[in-house]
Parts: sequence; C-alpha cells; structure tokens
Amino acid sequence: MRIISGKNKGQRLTAPKKLPVRPTTDMAKEALFNILNNQYHFSEVSVLDLFAGTGNISYEFASRGSENITAVDADYGCIKFITATSTEMDFPIVTIKKDVFQYLQTNPVKAHIIFADPPYDLSPEEFATIPQLVFEKQLLLENGVLIIEHSKHTDLSKLEHFTNQRKYGGSVFSFFEWTKE
Repeated sequence: MRIISGKNKGQRLTAPKKLPVRPTTDMAKEALFNILNNQYHFSEVSVLDLFAGTGNISYEFASRGSENITAVDADYGCIKFITATSTEMDFPIVTIKKDVFQYLQTNPVKAHIIFADPPYDLSPEEFATIPQLVFEKQLLLENGVLIIEHSKHTDLSKLEHFTNQRKYGGSVFSFFEWTKE
C-alpha cells in the first residue's frame, strides 16, 4: 500500500500479513480522494475511519493535512499497526480498539467525513446499521459525508440518506448525506 498524495506522497507501507484486512486499492483510493478534494480542505476536516484495518485511509488523510483523525477497529493487531505507523510518521491519528457497532452506539465524536470499510461479507442488515446509527446519533458535522466501501454485489442505494455511488473495479463507494427535505 502506498500514500497517494500529500507530505508523504509515494511512501510505501507494508502491513503484517496476518492482519484480517482487505486494503482499499490505490486506484480506488486515488479516485475517492479526487472526489473529496473537490469538496473539502483536508486541513479543516475531522475524520472517523471505521473498520480501519491497516489505517490506509487514515494515513492518506493525515498526509494531506487532516489533524483530527480517529481510527476504530476491533482487531488488536490492526490497532497496534496503525498506532505504531502513526507514531513513526508523526500522524495525528487516535486509535480505538472496539467493535465498530458498539462504538457507534456510544461514540460522542462527530466528524466531517466518516469512512467505513467493513468486511464485504457483512449481512445487508449489518450494512444498513452503519448509516442508521451515524444519522440516528447525528455523528456527521455540517456538510459531512458518510462513505461506505463495499462489494459491487452489495446494493446500499435504497437506504435512507443515500446520495450516490462510485464503482472502481470490484469495489463501490456509497455516499450518504443529510439531504434537505
């Protein structure tokens, strides 16, 4: 995995092979950040990275100047890797080892951008729970967006607050926002 842009552009990171992860591909990540770059000044946004895995998305935000990043994952090895990498690279990433669904139930932290990259084999009900909790708990700040990465075989377009989706290979990014009635 590599950092696409920002102060650490081109830097390669190698996660331990034993982590239970499927990192976002460089192509998909670059496309996603091109979209976000047109909407946000990264130095001004807070980020919540759910199912953070290797921290791939968090590092990209940090490299681009975001200073308020929280990465949540239930796996100790993932959190340990993100913490060590963040320290080594002097990235402002706070790590939390917790089940994401429990975290969303009790989390007081709000963010401009919430990115969730759950396992592709979650049930449709579990996928639906992510935006449900984010909007029920009002975790998005003004003009914020929830982005869920999922397989092209999963359709989230019927869920409340869905606005659009972008497909990159076998991955899809579904976007959710508060919409004016």
